[in-house]
Amino acid sequence: MAMGLEGLEDLILETIVSNLGPKHAAMLACVSTRLKGAAVAENLWRRFCAEDFDLCDRLDPDGNPCPSFKETYKIWFESFGMYPLPFVKRAKNCWNSLRNWMAENFPEVNDTLKKGVSETQIKSAEEALGFKLPMPTKVLYRFCNGQQTVSDNPSESRRLAPLGIIGGYEFYNHLVNVHILSLEQIVPETIEVAKEVGFPEGSKFILVAASLYVEKFFFLNCANGQLYVGTKNLMSDGEMMPCVPQALIRPTVDANHDMPQDALLLWLEEHCRRLQSGMIRTRVSRKSRSICLYPEEPPSCSLAITNGVQVRASSVLVPEASDLTGPEKYFYSYSIRMSLLPEGCILDGMYFSSCQLYSRHWIIRSRDTVVSDVQGEAVIGKFPLLFPNEGEFVYESCTPLPEAPGSVEGSFTFVPGRLSKREGRQFDVKVAPFVLVAPEYIF
Repeated sequence: MAMGLEGLEDLILETIVSNLGPKHAAMLACVSTRLKGAAVAENLWRRFCAEDFDLCDRLDPDGNPCPSFKETYKIWFESFGMYPLPFVKRAKNCWNSLRNWMAENFPEVNDTLKKGVSETQIKSAEEALGFKLPMPTKVLYRFCNGQQTVSDNPSESRRLAPLGIIGGYEFYNHLVNVHILSLEQIVPETIEVAKEVGFPEGSKFILVAASLYVEKFFFLNCANGQLYVGTKNLMSDGEMMPCVPQALIRPTVDANHDMPQDALLLWLEEHCRRLQSGMIRTRVSRKSRSICLYPEEPPSCSLAITNGVQVRASSVLVPEASDLTGPEKYFYSYSIRMSLLPEGCILDGMYFSSCQLYSRHWIIRSRDTVVSDVQGEAVIGKFPLLFPNEGEFVYESCTPLPEAPGSVEGSFTFVPGRLSKREGRQFDVKVAPFVLVAPEYIF
């Protein structure tokens, strides 16, 4: 019975110490030998590490082993205790999720992600800029200092150019691939671009992401926390579009901290969700693999099958080609992926082992108004010949739009066999409507 009571007392003591939290548990260890035993228990500090830093291993921020979970907690708190721990946990999880996805799906990118910066480096950057960085942004850069994708070696630069962690799109000669800038790049690039754009004196914009092909610039406003992307008129009049829903960028108060949100963390978290859900994926183009921003999953990607021909279609807003003051404000690119299902082309009860595109018909609407009704031969000058099990024929095009939302629908005319040797009557393949919207998040 005495052993039972002692065990119950230990359990009660462990519960009390656990509820006190790390700070008071450490103080309690100085009171008595009995309390010290409860306050330094490995399971207790394992729990604190998991709750505050989402740690399941005894590793310091650099990945080095620690002798105990108590020591692990101490090192992490000394490194990040100046910040609200919920943001530390979020930033850590965001980068870990991105790294894990890249490791599985795009390992080339992980080699470009730089080790996080120190508090001293952040303070030096703030001194050079002349203003403070938002707290969540500082936490993000403590875990990862952007990407190392710039090289003095031209061949190395070409290899690194498609490896932007944000990715992009391509249509005709318009190629975009967005990289996260390192802190060392942010300071000089911000100063240089600010001169070209002509930001008002006293503004607190920093350039945090950019394309290494066609210019596309993302600016974080350190005063209001919003992330912006430049439009076609960026250099002429500083025109930009917000990239994150404004309603999300507001102070969030918990019991201990007033925690202002900034858009960069929200933006990266949303990008990670899209990667993990399969909405966006990698694609090989020009012999290089990159993250492609054309959506791959419904409802953002439409799907239609006609006589064995499958057509998937989706669009992206192209902010760097949009003109918010012009008659055609928005500019979109759309991606069409067509393939022949394994059973081949079936028409009028007959089977054909191939079919070839002859012409297209597009109807583009801005709100409910038809702004374009196009008919013509081929697509981007090509007449794709489809066979079963040969993957998709992919092409991208573009269209301006006076007002959003809009939509695109239409059809392709195919012939069984091939154009030079038709084996049956021509038939229309439906393209299910897909939307042209001003998205809540812009990448």
